[in-house]
Amino acid sequence: MYDLSQRNLYLCTPMRSDMAAFLPAVLRSGVDVVQLREKVLSHDRQVAMARAMAAICRDFDVPFIMNDSPAHAQSVGADGVHVGQDDISVARCRELLGDQAIVGLSTHSRAEFDAALPQAATYFSAGPIVPTPTKLGREGTGIAYALECQGRSDRPVFVTGGVNVDNVAALVAAGLRRFVVVRALTEATDPASTARSIRDALDAALSAVTVEPT
Repeated sequence: MYDLSQRNLYLCTPMRSDMAAFLPAVLRSGVDVVQLREKVLSHDRQVAMARAMAAICRDFDVPFIMNDSPAHAQSVGADGVHVGQDDISVARCRELLGDQAIVGLSTHSRAEFDAALPQAATYFSAGPIVPTPTKLGREGTGIAYALECQGRSDRPVFVTGGVNVDNVAALVAAGLRRFVVVRALTEATDPASTARSIRDALDAALSAVTVEPT
């Protein structure tokens, strides 16, 4: 199993026509976890894309995660699955994928995080800290919620919601450590350069932190 505590820059991307070029470009530039999050396209198209993405990620020694479906994750050779509050349970994911698979769980409130902690998830996500088009209708949780989750968790917590090159250093300075990036890379005109800029800003901010929170 990959040690996600050593990874900080998590790309969540929908399917795209240029994935064969896009994905290696951002992996070379510092992305160290990848999730395919596709809510619209057919099963067959998702599986074909996921198999190609899993192979690319293996070449870069980066974990590849499928959204929502442990069955899809298993069929394409993904390293794990990420589920939301209304998806299949973490326990069922474990039954299907085994103890070594990565299983991520989204949380958006203190009550959800309280309920998540006893579950056998590999990591949690917290947010979105600000409203985002990828979570339509969901209010931002604010940074305080993400910090609380990080402080209470014995497993990695990845922060979601509007993370980009302009704010990642400030988020690190505020105490956060691991980040999910979506639009900053998927909508970038130069994804490789943007990923490198985010990675450099993140690494510089992390190196300036003298005491790492648990």
